[in-house]
Amino acid sequence: MLDASQVSALLEARHSDPFAALGLHEDATGRLWLRTLLPGAGAVSVLEAGSGRQLAVLTERAPGFFEAAIPRRRKRFDYRLAVQWADGAAAELADAYAYGPQLGEQDLTLLREGTHPRPYLALGAQPLQHGEVAGVRFAVWAPNARRVSVVGSFNHWDGRRHAMRLRHDAGVWEIFVPHAAPGDLYKYELVGADGTLLPLKADPYARAAQLRPDTASVVAALPAALPLPAERAGANRRDAAIAIYEVHLASWRRRDGGDGGDREFPSWDELAAELPAYAADLGFTHLELMPISEHPFDGSWGYQTLGLYAPSARFGPPEGFARFVAACHERGLGLLLDWVPAHFPADAHGLAQFDGSHLFEYADPREGFHRDWNTLIYNFGRSEVRQFLVGNALYWAERWGVDGLRVDAVASMLYRDYSRPSGEWLPNVHGGRENLEAIALLRGMNELLGREAPGAISVAEESTSFPGVSAPTYSGGLGFHYKWNMGWMNDTLRYMHEEPVHRRWHHDKMSFGLVYAFSENFVLPISHDEVVHGKGSMFNKMPGDDWQKFANLRAYYGFMWGHPGKKLLFMGQEFGQPGEWNHDAALPWELLADARHAGVQALVRDLNRLYRAQPALHRLDCEAAGFEWLQQEDREQSVFAWARHDGAGGSVIVVSNFTPVPRHGYRLPVPAGTDSTVGAWRELLNTDSAHYGGSNAGNLDAALPVAQGAITLSLPPLATLFLVPA
Repeated sequence: MLDASQVSALLEARHSDPFAALGLHEDATGRLWLRTLLPGAGAVSVLEAGSGRQLAVLTERAPGFFEAAIPRRRKRFDYRLAVQWADGAAAELADAYAYGPQLGEQDLTLLREGTHPRPYLALGAQPLQHGEVAGVRFAVWAPNARRVSVVGSFNHWDGRRHAMRLRHDAGVWEIFVPHAAPGDLYKYELVGADGTLLPLKADPYARAAQLRPDTASVVAALPAALPLPAERAGANRRDAAIAIYEVHLASWRRRDGGDGGDREFPSWDELAAELPAYAADLGFTHLELMPISEHPFDGSWGYQTLGLYAPSARFGPPEGFARFVAACHERGLGLLLDWVPAHFPADAHGLAQFDGSHLFEYADPREGFHRDWNTLIYNFGRSEVRQFLVGNALYWAERWGVDGLRVDAVASMLYRDYSRPSGEWLPNVHGGRENLEAIALLRGMNELLGREAPGAISVAEESTSFPGVSAPTYSGGLGFHYKWNMGWMNDTLRYMHEEPVHRRWHHDKMSFGLVYAFSENFVLPISHDEVVHGKGSMFNKMPGDDWQKFANLRAYYGFMWGHPGKKLLFMGQEFGQPGEWNHDAALPWELLADARHAGVQALVRDLNRLYRAQPALHRLDCEAAGFEWLQQEDREQSVFAWARHDGAGGSVIVVSNFTPVPRHGYRLPVPAGTDSTVGAWRELLNTDSAHYGGSNAGNLDAALPVAQGAITLSLPPLATLFLVPA
């Protein structure tokens, strides 16, 4: 019989090794004893698994603890427990303590080294079959915990029932729980090294979670690997047309809840039925979703995530997300996900002080706390944490088949003094401000994606002049495919905010971006960040009366689509939403009944189609050879003109007039080398067209003949023109 002190330790969930006490064990005489801990049971007997024959009735030595010697048995055997519960219910159960170690040595070695490329295959909740018994293998990294139990809907949230086995070398706790199944709720109950019982923790590797405010993890099957379709790899290349529609799913559209109010969140299937078709009709090539991984607070827009491996329950079960990805690809759209490795919130059920120690976060607040967001910072110097993050990047690409990740707040990762006053940050080992561990993480992530998910791309939101963000790692870069051009966005929006009469004094804000336009593979971003927190909508950034606001906005979009760089536009701005974005309300779709707003939408559709149809507008987006200034210095009239080239003899001229004054008889040089090959040019798109709500000034269908290396044209007020050889 088990020593009374061990029985007490089991009942109090403080036994140091429950696998050494529970299940089948041999005593000093060679006799087999069976012990089980089943609080709430009235009677327990042991059955032979194959025949169902009863072998022994277990004695209840203490409430919930049962044991007995097994007669006439000297070798271990497969058994079941016949349980009569105190409430009268009966069950036949396999015993979690009948199963040996679950993780193999190769997995444990990789996990211990922090080099597992797919840690999600080993850690988390994995539904699987042991012989005839279906169940779930739970495994969690908590090296400093004294005890870890998995608790959930399958064991009445009782931490005594499934205390886990510690695999010491890797700091991983594991257990196979028979009869647990997909859909079951669970968390981990941990006791810290000092004996403190911690708040119940959600699984860092959970593939599904409850809808907030509930916080339990949900057992979910591992999605099958889903390679990126070959045509998508081509559509993500730097010489392809890439125009991205950024979306906050919860506020793109809302559904009538039937009582006159709005239902909070659309389902994945509802979104799949409408959003890809809408974006594709507008000519966008990619959707970018603001973070969809599970997060506790709606107002963070997903940027304070605690469930990096779980598509948010706000939109339904995870399998719905798979159907959404398929719907995007069926419409010819790529899908990019916002990914947040820069920080995480300190909610008690999350990663903070996960095993009673600073496990996922830096311990020193000078490294581990973000003042800007009141969040914690991952310990990028810890190999197991880098493994968690890098594995997550691969998980979304490999298991869901998304086209890539847009990585949030990269600048905050790269610099140890980011948003910190002097004396309140720690330098690196060389005394510098760069976070060398974060740099290693980003390079490792991009290399792993390139190796294991060919065709998938990564995009950095990086707001500084850190060199080589989109350069290959083998040449010293970070390895991203693209970088957001925040400087271009800030400069050009400041210019557009000026009254046209003052723009001559700010002329360089529109041209300065070309000084560095080809130093990185740039995306030109008009993102959600530009239409919140008092910044006003794109429409209301524009000066003047309503006519001028619409004209300015159309002219600016023309300038943006003609400018080198991939394009990104946040939802609502494609039809000139007048108010700031509100994450708690649907977009004001009723505005499309106004011809002026519908005209802006029609312009965005035509700009996208033109951008995709004309190789000169996208093929050399990231190459200096694809750009040529034709008029850079007309400050007095606020006119800019340039040519875009495709490298194969094709060219497009783009001209922007940023005053409300028409310019008739405007003489413009043609691109170098085309005056002898192109006899005339014609207007292909005019943002002042009546079709878009403009005054219809311009050059209509007239051919603009080349004379002495130049053409003469009419520039509409506050408009951008696109010209091609006639």
